[in-house]
Amino acid sequence: MGKIKGIPIVLLDKIEVGKDPLGKTIYEDQKITVENVIVAPTSADDITTQINLTGRKAVYTLGIPKEDTHDWENKEVIFFGKRWRTFGIPLEGIEDLIPLEWNKKVMVERIE
Repeated sequence: MGKIKGIPIVLLDKIEVGKDPLGKTIYEDQKITVENVIVAPTSADDITTQINLTGRKAVYTLGIPKEDTHDWENKEVIFFGKRWRTFGIPLEGIEDLIPLEWNKKVMVERIE
């Protein structure tokens, strides 16, 4: 049996590029490729819980690598050729107590 390996996904982070004539900040998407992200279907229990708590339907749960330091809260991501949005606070475990390469997880919903 082979080693567990994630896929590369694109994290879209907003960076400030200037201000419009009225002083409102203008943002632009910056594409950041994050390697070795585990993508797993969200369990039926988690889907029901999230719908009841937030009104959002979790489709996938992403396992984020231990060395990653990006902000995953309310961000857009691209994988499987589609655009998704993370929601909720990413759950993080204690790195030294988790034997595999991932210690954070965040749920995503499909956006059109």
